[in-house]
Amino acid sequence: MNTIQSGITAENAKIIIIISRFNKFINDHLLSGALDALIRIGKIKKEKILKIYVPGTYEIPLVAKYIAKNNTCDAIITIGTIIKGQTEHFRHIANETYNNLSKISTKYLIPITLGILTTDNIEQSIERAGSKMGNKGYEAALTTLEMINIIKKIKKIKN
Repeated sequence: MNTIQSGITAENAKIIIIISRFNKFINDHLLSGALDALIRIGKIKKEKILKIYVPGTYEIPLVAKYIAKNNTCDAIITIGTIIKGQTEHFRHIANETYNNLSKISTKYLIPITLGILTTDNIEQSIERAGSKMGNKGYEAALTTLEMINIIKKIKKIKN
């Protein structure tokens, strides 16, 4: 029996991070966590990381699809924060965003990881952006690094 496992160093990988400007004060912390993981743990050079800012989380899938379709990187990290307001609007934004990113990832065979928070309030967002609950941007970057390496190993398998 063979097993595929992977580390999290991906020195030659090219990563694109798509960041929502809406809820910027939270997203800046998620982005810092992601960059820390990519550079310090993944050993990726800053020149191999491209940051793209979009107005909100809902706009992330369109940019992700364009990137994936044009095969311009090894993986995409998405950064955003969706906080529940007084209506259920946030649930629709989150569902559409997550579903579309999943479809893009599987259609174009590219890792797209979620550093997107969906929370009930600002306090929960702060806790997940580097406070009590860790940094979900950092975690998304670690997942990205591992997925890049796993896919490289799978591509090397000969039937």
